Amino acid sequence: MENFLLGKKHIHFIGIGGSGMYPLAQILHSRGYYLTGSDNNETATLDAVRKMGIPVVLGQRAENIIGADLIVYSAAIMDDNPELMAARASGVLTVERSDLLGLITEEYSKAFCVSGTHGKTTTSSMLTMILLEAGIDLSTVIGGKLKAIGGSGRAGKSEYMVCEACEFVDTFLKLSPNISIILNIDRDHMDYFKTMENLKHSFTKFCGLTTDIIIANGDDANTMEAVNAADTKARVISFGKTEKNNFYAADIRHIADFHTEFTLMHDGKPLCDIAVHVPGIHNVYNAVAACAAAYSAGIPVAALRGGLEKFGGAMRRFERLAKINGVTFVDDYGHHPAEIAATLKTAKEMSFSRVWVVHQPFTYSRTAMLLDEFAKALSIADKVVLTEIMGSREKNTYNIYSADLAAKIDGCVWFPTFEEVARYVVDNVRDGDLVITTGCGDVYKVADMMIAMMEK
Repeated sequence: MENFLLGKKHIHFIGIGGSGMYPLAQILHSRGYYLTGSDNNETATLDAVRKMGIPVVLGQRAENIIGADLIVYSAAIMDDNPELMAARASGVLTVERSDLLGLITEEYSKAFCVSGTHGKTTTSSMLTMILLEAGIDLSTVIGGKLKAIGGSGRAGKSEYMVCEACEFVDTFLKLSPNISIILNIDRDHMDYFKTMENLKHSFTKFCGLTTDIIIANGDDANTMEAVNAADTKARVISFGKTEKNNFYAADIRHIADFHTEFTLMHDGKPLCDIAVHVPGIHNVYNAVAACAAAYSAGIPVAALRGGLEKFGGAMRRFERLAKINGVTFVDDYGHHPAEIAATLKTAKEMSFSRVWVVHQPFTYSRTAMLLDEFAKALSIADKVVLTEIMGSREKNTYNIYSADLAAKIDGCVWFPTFEEVARYVVDNVRDGDLVITTGCGDVYKVADMMIAMMEK
């Protein structure tokens, strides 16, 4: 990729508070570039940006881009955004954040790029903790917040980098992975890919970009099809549930709701015992993937154990928020049926009387295309409450509504406002219940409302 950073001095970020934008701002700021930014809502991330000395304007207006010789925008920015329109009209080079991330990954000789439909943020966070435990001053770009690094990113000075590699509109094909991880390939973003064959073909291309090692889920047929079709010189190492893989978990012990231990196996022999403090069998395999990547890249065993021992979960990934009057509140980012099913199955295996799920469907296309799958996954819970669909970048050309999803779930209710959702749950929960908010939009605000109501 042509180095479009050459000669640039002032870089402006449209939507600088986004989880994908903030880490890139950290990295460029650490390299001495003058940055400015804008966003629409005050957040803790914006506070962190300002503490770095980066001027931030609240509200997006054409004049905000004045003086910039490079403008970066996120995929969440609509074409009619006044800053983006002014940027394109000005003739100043304007790039989408995935292009910038792709360029930055070229500069690291140990770039770990974590891909897959599910588990990217948790696995990236686990891998980050392992590398930090090994004393490595790494750079990190994570899709969620990790308390140990104070946010979604970190600017380091070593050759190591960990970043999420998202397949949405093929953005991961702009990256330069030295070590890639493919956790799974599941049916998602079908509005773009149209077919599973197209989706798998994109992962095959991603494998072809990998220079050194591919860590692949050997028990996922879609993943192995994609890997086996790749034209790559990278070494393929498998992880999974079974002994056929290079790395797998044996003797899995559930110690408590948020504590699981297992023996990490490597080529049929015990490597070490691992403890993870996040619930669910799926997180055991996320941990195996992170360990496989780190160990295969030369990280010592002690760092595998120590890093995962200190990992308490990424924010919004089965994150415990509060326990009030015997009711436990958890927030989770899950927005695909498989993710929701994994979260709810884990919850049902824990020691709660009833499991509530408050779900915010995200995008009309995903809701319409996976309607039956969403209904099946959400039905695992004892009580299901829906908000309206968050359309995000889409218009409702699918004529789909939360009422359509609710009609497929026994006893499900939905409400047009967050306030009504929160009030209904608070009025009907009882001692011993678990309430999980799920979705990748702003459903966490419902959790905040419910906790505030319960505290009163």
